[in-house]
Amino acid sequence: MSSIFRVIACLPLVLAACVGGTGFTSSRAAPVLGGAMQVGVPPGYCIDGKASRETRNGAVILMGRCTDAMKAKPALISVSVGQAGSGGVMTAGGPALAAFFTSAQGRATLSRDGRAKDIKVLEALGSGDAFLLHLQDRTVGEYWRAVVSIKGRLVTISTTGTAEVPLPPKDGRALLETTLKALRSANVGTDTAAVAAPASAPPGGA
Repeated sequence: MSSIFRVIACLPLVLAACVGGTGFTSSRAAPVLGGAMQVGVPPGYCIDGKASRETRNGAVILMGRCTDAMKAKPALISVSVGQAGSGGVMTAGGPALAAFFTSAQGRATLSRDGRAKDIKVLEALGSGDAFLLHLQDRTVGEYWRAVVSIKGRLVTISTTGTAEVPLPPKDGRALLETTLKALRSANVGTDTAAVAAPASAPPGGA
């Protein structure tokens, strides 16, 4: 579990407080880290270039609903890309990942303020090559997050609503799966090993 913590702790998992209304681009995919991988964009959503950021070893890409896509749910999508080789933690398997994220250490990494007591894990399950977390955050509310390995890099995706328009959990998971599909499509031929579902993933949290 300590190796999982070291990798996850270095990944920018924290949700953005908001996504600005300017700087949006409508590209269906965007290269990051010098083209090392592509961040796929689900239909109806656009990348906020001004709010997104990139370093030498990682990137955080933020998306919001495109101004002309009124059929899309109002939502914030965050895609965080870790350093090369970080995706290796996914080989630990579903039970180990569930044990980590439901632990105090794991929940602290999911908290905006690093406080485990702020996070409750409602569900933890495998979905193909991804590991999904249904979370209750005292600050953000209820939302879904995915963890997946793409081209050897650990990638996390979160889908949340806004203070004005909350995103129902059912819609949040559907958007998460759609974003995962866009990410996989933009990086065809990469990591595809299924993540074993945890034998049991009891809710964890305060």
